[in-house]
Amino acid sequence: MRTKKGWIILFLLPAVVLFLLIYAIPLVMVFFTSLFDYRLTGNGMTFIGLKNYVQMFQDPAFGTSLLHTIIWILIHCTLHVALGVSLALVLYKKPRGWKFVRTAYMIPNIISNAAVGMIFLNIFNPQYGVVNSILRGIGLESLTHNWLNESGTAFPSVTLVWLLFAGYTTTLVLAEALSIDESVLEAAKVDGATGFQMDKFVVLPLLRKIIATTMVMAATYMLQMFDLIYVTTNGGPGKATTNLPLLLYGVYKSENNYGYANTIGVVIILLGAVVMTIINRLLRTNEDDY
Repeated sequence: MRTKKGWIILFLLPAVVLFLLIYAIPLVMVFFTSLFDYRLTGNGMTFIGLKNYVQMFQDPAFGTSLLHTIIWILIHCTLHVALGVSLALVLYKKPRGWKFVRTAYMIPNIISNAAVGMIFLNIFNPQYGVVNSILRGIGLESLTHNWLNESGTAFPSVTLVWLLFAGYTTTLVLAEALSIDESVLEAAKVDGATGFQMDKFVVLPLLRKIIATTMVMAATYMLQMFDLIYVTTNGGPGKATTNLPLLLYGVYKSENNYGYANTIGVVIILLGAVVMTIINRLLRTNEDDY
C-alpha cells in the first residue's frame, strides 16, 4: 500500500508543481502586489495597504467598467446560454440535416476573436458596412449609424458580436442530451407526455448540471473578454464599452501602475468566484439527478 501511495505521489508531483508555478503562486502575487504602489520605474514596490482599493472604488471608470462587465455576464449567462440550449433541444431529436447544422454553428467559435472583431468592423462600417447598406436599400437611411463609434449604439453593437454564436453551449448540451438513457424517455412517452412536456419535465432537469457548466463558461468568457472589444471599439467611445479587463490593461499600459492594475485583477477573480457560486446554487449542481 505504501508503494502504491508513493507512485501516486510521484505521478501527481509534476502536475502539482506546474499548478503551483503557473497558477497558485501568480494568484497569490496578484493579491500581494495589490497592496503596493508597484511600478517598473521609480522606487519599485512601496507598501500602501488598501489605498489602491480606495482609489479603485472612487474611480468612476471602475464603476462603469464593473457595471458593463456584470451586464455582459448576465446577458451571456441568460440569452446566450438559452439560445444554445434551445438549439440543442431541437438538434437532439435529430431532424434532417442536424449534423450539418451542428457543425456549421460551431464555425464562428473556432475563428479567433481578433478575426471576428475585424469581420464585424466591416459589417458595422458606416460607409460600406452590410447593416447600413441594408437600411439604405430598404429606404431607412435615417436609421443608419456609426454603430461602433456612437455612445448610444456601441454597447449593443459590441454585444451582438458574440451573443449569437453559442456553438460551445449547443455542442455540450447536445452531447449530454444524446447520452440520456432512452428508457427514461420511453417511460415518459408511456405516461402520455407530449414532446414539449418531455423537454420541460424530463430532458431539461437532466441537463441541469451541463447547463450550469455552460453558464460558468459563459461568465468566465465575459470576465476575460478583451480582444473583441479592443479590436472593435477599444473600450470607446469614451468608456461606453470598457469592461474590467480593458480597464486593467489601460491602467498598466498607460499609467505603468501594476499595483493598481492587480487590484482590478483581484476584483475580477472575486467576481468570478461569486458568479460561479450563484450559478451552482441556483441550479443545485451538488444535488443528484435521480
